[in-house]
Amino acid sequence: MTMSVNSMTERLASADAEVRRLAVIDLPYSDEDEIVPFLLPCLTDSAAEVRAEAVRALEGFEEPEVVAALAARLLDEDVAVRDAAGEVLAELKDSASAEYLLPYLVGQSAVVRMLAFRAVRALRVSEAFEPALASLRDPDPGVRREAVGVLGYLRRQEAVGDLAEVAAHDPDAEVRRIAVGALGYTSEISVLPALTRALDDSAWMVRDEAAQTIGKLGLGPAIPDLVKAMDDAYWQVRVKAARSLGLLKAVGALPALVDALSHSISNLRKEAAIALGEIGDPRAIPALERTLDDPDPDVRKLSRLALTAIGLACK
Repeated sequence: MTMSVNSMTERLASADAEVRRLAVIDLPYSDEDEIVPFLLPCLTDSAAEVRAEAVRALEGFEEPEVVAALAARLLDEDVAVRDAAGEVLAELKDSASAEYLLPYLVGQSAVVRMLAFRAVRALRVSEAFEPALASLRDPDPGVRREAVGVLGYLRRQEAVGDLAEVAAHDPDAEVRRIAVGALGYTSEISVLPALTRALDDSAWMVRDEAAQTIGKLGLGPAIPDLVKAMDDAYWQVRVKAARSLGLLKAVGALPALVDALSHSISNLRKEAAIALGEIGDPRAIPALERTLDDPDPDVRKLSRLALTAIGLACK
């Protein structure tokens, strides 16, 4: 049931903040087609809960005045409002919206810059490159994380060396992980030392990302390092290593992959079967045949597919 514009206007002007908040929520159900003019004033309401609700209600609107008003909420005194603005701005799709966000990438608090970098990341605007590059040395890990994300989306070769340095030496494990993943866009062999070093990182999620990125880039010289990663203490890292060894068709990894076929973690057994099928070496046939009675039906299925692939490769 729709509500009249007069009724909505009265509720938005109520002295009761809760009435105003509920009115913002109900605006999309009113008989007014254009709700933005009603919502924009609510962004500066005296009550933080009303401002936050108005921010959320404006998700999906990319008119310049809306984006500018939402960007201004990144400076809101209330953390919930700032977070809501950051979340909504991160959903923007129109690169023209970046114009209203770029000023917040420098000269603001760490929280504001972090939210602004997150918002411009998917917009892929070249104007964000220099601020992001400079922020790789920011003292705040949240800012560094978002700056690395921006550089990863921009895919500029000039950033490769800096990203490799971050991947190897940033004190924050999550920053290192994101930097390792960001290197997945480059074709430069120069990133190999950084990625193989990341396979020995103290944080398992960095090792996990490195194992995946090496396969994505097709870095054959890293095969011995990936084979070593098949003994990682975390099975998640072994899964990514097995996947990359298959992509690289690493014949030398056969013993490690065959051993993985009997691992207690079924996900690792699956990846090992897939990898052996991709490598296509007939020496893996006896081990794959033994898994045809594996308790996991997916392992049995993938082993059959691997045996078929090997058979075809040998013809």
